Amino acid sequence: MTNEFDPYREALVIETVTHWPAELGALAPAERDSLAQRLHADPRSVVQLAYFRLHTGFCREITVTPEDLRRLGR
Repeated sequence: MTNEFDPYREALVIETVTHWPAELGALAPAERDSLAQRLHADPRSVVQLAYFRLHTGFCREITVTPEDLRRLGR
């Protein structure tokens, strides 16, 4: 699907996935969870966003980028 924010699909998101590329370094699990929650709370601003159709809605998939981490102050 698209890498753009989609309000229609967003309203039907029932699952979220966050991918952490190895080149971003090691982060503590608690820090990863906190950052992932912040990214998913504002999906319009992430760099790499995808939606995947599920039987009952959509899955929002975010791949974290260095730009996302800079924006969050990390």
